[in-house]
Amino acid sequence: MSTALTDSVHLAELPWPEFARRIAEGAPVFLPLGSTEQHGRHMAMNVDVVLPTAVCERVALKVGGLVAPAIAYGNRSQPRTGGGPAFPGTLNLAAATLSAVIRDVLLDLFRHDVRRIVVVNGHYENIWPAVEGIELMLDAVGRERSDGLVVLRIDHWDMVRPETIARIFPDGYPGIELEHASVIETSMMLALRPDLVDLRAALHDGPARFRPYDRYPVPPSEVPPSGVLSLTEGSSAEKGEWLLADAVDGIERAVREEFGMQ
Repeated sequence: MSTALTDSVHLAELPWPEFARRIAEGAPVFLPLGSTEQHGRHMAMNVDVVLPTAVCERVALKVGGLVAPAIAYGNRSQPRTGGGPAFPGTLNLAAATLSAVIRDVLLDLFRHDVRRIVVVNGHYENIWPAVEGIELMLDAVGRERSDGLVVLRIDHWDMVRPETIARIFPDGYPGIELEHASVIETSMMLALRPDLVDLRAALHDGPARFRPYDRYPVPPSEVPPSGVLSLTEGSSAEKGEWLLADAVDGIERAVREEFGMQ
């Protein structure tokens, strides 16, 4: 009989026999990658955890998958993409540390006979450490002995359709790097966790104007005091649902195609 204890899509909320049963039936496992990082004065610091986890939940419900606990610490926040480490509360991992954590989690999933894995990233600076973590996992498993293993690595914002971006930004899209804590993330949080958003606290002190190169130590004047790299003006829960729908649809299509699921 179905119970609340066995109905969840969250791997950690299941008793181990139910986990084993679902994996034996071919359930894909989704691993959200996030960060604990400033997202302006108007949002909580767990934005990069909330968004990929929610996307994973929605896709898992559609394809019979499971969602592993998110990795809630990300690779070093950079000024041009996340505001940088100077903001109180931003907690960083070195790239090598994050890659090692991803490798170990994926290796243990493989040890438990998981052969369909989807790594869904919500923090820009995680991109290359995630690639390295997957490569290290494949090295450890042995590329000739992977036994049907397929790992997908997806940045959820790459699933958003150009038509949706044009609809949200009729005057021009600033690019995903400058969208940190701006319209895209704020709108998605308004759709998912409005309790973690207070638009009254938003400061319109952007957009940031960075040099086309990096300098260390970073000149603090380049990052707007709010930590928002573009603007929050125009954010809405409705736009957030458009963005979430694109991300979920795109990832679901990829999962069904790559894993041969109908």
